[in-house]
Amino acid sequence: MKTIIAACSQNLSGSRASLQTALRTLLATRWPSQRDVRSWLQILAVLQWVLSFLLLGTVSLLILIYLVFTSFWPISALYLAWIIFDWDTPERGGRRLPCLRRWRVWRHFRDYFPVKLVKTHDLSPSHNYIIGSHPHGILCVGAFCNFITGSTGFSEMFPGIQPFLTTLAGNFRLPVFREYLMSGGLCPVTRRAIGYLLSKNGTGNAVAIVIGGAAESLSCRPGVTTLILKNRKGFVRMALQHGWVAGAAGAAGPRVLAFRHGPLCPLHRACLVPSFSFGENDLFRQVVFEEGSWMRSIQQRFQKMMGFAPCVFYGRGLTSGQSRGFLPYARPITTVVGEPVTVPKIENPSRETVDTYHEMYIGSLLKLFNENKTKYGLSEADELHIL
Repeated sequence: MKTIIAACSQNLSGSRASLQTALRTLLATRWPSQRDVRSWLQILAVLQWVLSFLLLGTVSLLILIYLVFTSFWPISALYLAWIIFDWDTPERGGRRLPCLRRWRVWRHFRDYFPVKLVKTHDLSPSHNYIIGSHPHGILCVGAFCNFITGSTGFSEMFPGIQPFLTTLAGNFRLPVFREYLMSGGLCPVTRRAIGYLLSKNGTGNAVAIVIGGAAESLSCRPGVTTLILKNRKGFVRMALQHGWVAGAAGAAGPRVLAFRHGPLCPLHRACLVPSFSFGENDLFRQVVFEEGSWMRSIQQRFQKMMGFAPCVFYGRGLTSGQSRGFLPYARPITTVVGEPVTVPKIENPSRETVDTYHEMYIGSLLKLFNENKTKYGLSEADELHIL
């Protein structure tokens, strides 16, 4: 009996010692700091955004097709009927959800890079605006964060202005993805959609257009500031068709040109506003194929057929900034919104008139770039190349 009691006492002492050792080990373990937690929240915020834009539409389409061949086929049938009924909504301003714009995850998304918005001039809520967003980059991070999310304070900087961002019309044909895009304030980059926001949706609308598009993304790489803009003039024509109304509106002349950078007046209905996101091209590394190569020709043909270009790019991995993956690198992005270029209302502007205001827009963009490049990571020797 004494032997049994002694053995039990020894076991209890050993268990107590093991428990104490385990507690010491646990207390000695390094717990995640607040900084670590914030870092992971930022990575997860960016991850969900990348996956949403790359996979949500395709995966939703495949799921609905699969459901057609199961007992859940009514889900696919009802959603198809809804899309047919709701077909024109994207081109009539969409269906914004303010709560999505204020979603807390976008603050973590902003802080990952971080993204910053800089205002240089006021925008009057009694007018509408076409904001040219440059450069395109790979995934338009700066344009999305500033014009779709409320994380950088666009509404506070420009009170009374409601921003929209345009994207490929084909994205609004993908199930579920179209709802996601519309809820944030994205709309198709079509004449009908832009015209609706500039003429039938009241005032205080700012439609951001990434003018370089897919063609510009093919040349995107760190340290290069090249824009595809020289022959992109449709946005200028749209602005002219919704410009200010005067008693004798006509072809642009000296009287009209005098309003180039003058103060906004009640007659102005639409203005062109340049914006530039410094750091946008530093987020990914892209394999750039030379002009004339067979890979470049495949990219260009795909772009013409599908509207977007298949870029070969990589970023950082999920667990380490030194590994390779599909997440953007954490590089600061500063989007500077420049001075409005006012335009007259001309229903059918001539080519010469469009060229005149297009040159004025480029001049305003170059001024914005040169005045801010040394403030946000570029050197005095860096130039903006426009093709």
